[in-house]
Amino acid sequence: MEFLRKNAGKIQKSNSLILNFPCIIPSMEIRQNRFLTRFFLKHEWQLYLFILPTAIFFLVFHYVPLYGILIAFKRYNIARGIMESPWVGLFYFERFFRSNMFWELLRNTVVLSFYQLLVSFPFPLILALMINHSRRKGLNQFVQTVTYAPHFISLVVLSGMLYLFTSPSTGLVNYMLNRIGHETINFMGKEEWFRHLFVFSHVWQHTGYQAIIFLAALTAIDPAHYEAATLEGASKLQKIWYIDLPSIMPTVITLLLLQVGRMMNMDTQKALLMQTATNLGTSEIIGTYVYKIGLIDAQFSYSTAVNLFQTLINLVILVAVNKVSRWLADESLW
Repeated sequence: MEFLRKNAGKIQKSNSLILNFPCIIPSMEIRQNRFLTRFFLKHEWQLYLFILPTAIFFLVFHYVPLYGILIAFKRYNIARGIMESPWVGLFYFERFFRSNMFWELLRNTVVLSFYQLLVSFPFPLILALMINHSRRKGLNQFVQTVTYAPHFISLVVLSGMLYLFTSPSTGLVNYMLNRIGHETINFMGKEEWFRHLFVFSHVWQHTGYQAIIFLAALTAIDPAHYEAATLEGASKLQKIWYIDLPSIMPTVITLLLLQVGRMMNMDTQKALLMQTATNLGTSEIIGTYVYKIGLIDAQFSYSTAVNLFQTLINLVILVAVNKVSRWLADESLW
């Protein structure tokens, strides 16, 4: 208080100076920001150089191509270019909605997307929980290696393996079925088997790789929680339910939202490789349809409109699920 009494005049004078000249504070902030910018550009330029290739990659391959979305609203002519091609508005969207393929493509894509999400998402979480509670390090390393390795198999090789193992004449699966008295099944030629092969081959290939993120989240849990639970006589299932799942729930919700955001973007290359003339009833999805009409039939405007429609569906689903997640679990992407 004594300090305030002695310096009351100076404080009042400085306050009046700031009030009479309000531009002093903004100018100081601007100078400070300029100093920080120059400092980092001068002394941390290696970090900016390090991220430059990634920034250029996203700029060239993700942002610049967005300019081509315009052809979805134009009757695109290669000779005239994008800007000189005439506008047609929503003509190609209406054409797709009125086509005979619309409901079949939408149904196949939605069913396959939800099926893959519901089946493939829990497996990495379950695998990570099992590895986390196993005390055999050698077994854990073996399981991680075996489940992680299929991720690096190309889709062409994976599709070839599916054809070989499920072949009606020489396939291992049909050989085992015949040994137990079951008749031969043409798995790749049956519409009812396409979705099962597509989804469970995805589970086999990517479960180990996707479990890495859950394992990283589980390692961040304080071991004292497990020790306290052990002293209280908790079982492994109780530790998982009351310690593991609540601790990694933000990670689980974030990964779920990210997968939902690209749910409609099914693996077109894999669907094309597994597609045959006899399973088109379930294997023809929006991605394969866009490939055929866009690259094979050269209907660029129409294929762009169909693909843009698929992207908009993804966006709507992501926003809706994000709001539901924020309302129920107080966790969201934004």
